Amino acid sequence: MYIGVISMRYAKALLAYAQENGTEDKVYKEAGILANHFSKVPGLKQALDSPVLPAKTKLQLICEAAGGVVSSELKRFVELVLEERREKFLQFMVMSYIDLYRHQKNISVGRITTVCPVAEEVVGRIRALVEKRTHGTVELHTRLDSKLEGGFVFEIETYRLDASVANQIKRVKQQFIERNRRIV
Repeated sequence: MYIGVISMRYAKALLAYAQENGTEDKVYKEAGILANHFSKVPGLKQALDSPVLPAKTKLQLICEAAGGVVSSELKRFVELVLEERREKFLQFMVMSYIDLYRHQKNISVGRITTVCPVAEEVVGRIRALVEKRTHGTVELHTRLDSKLEGGFVFEIETYRLDASVANQIKRVKQQFIERNRRIV
């Protein structure tokens, strides 16, 4: 069976179960923490794939990675996943849950990359502008990158606005190369 189908089915079930109990926001936060740990700690996925570890140890490991004390909905979900021996798909299930939740709540995710830290009031103004255009909420993440040499890169969903000095220098260089080709 296709990994995406399995993970989506389980993610939809978790979202429905969390909504039924009114804890979808809390499960979303826990899923975000867990997804972050999956990406930063490769040993977590290896431990879950290990047939040597018992299910109880895997449950404790997942609960600890999701923030220590987790909601009963997420805990029951993980118990179900372990019981059905689908733990190798757990990372995909968590990511699918996050995507479903964001789609349902109309949440856009964006990133601002700059050379130096951005003031929180600037981030707030950008967030307000995007929320006004999308009629939803926005999660903005900031990142520092010295390779930009100045300016910024703003990404949201599939859109990218590159107003960095490095990109402008690259464009000017390409224009000079193109003009020189015509001369020769």
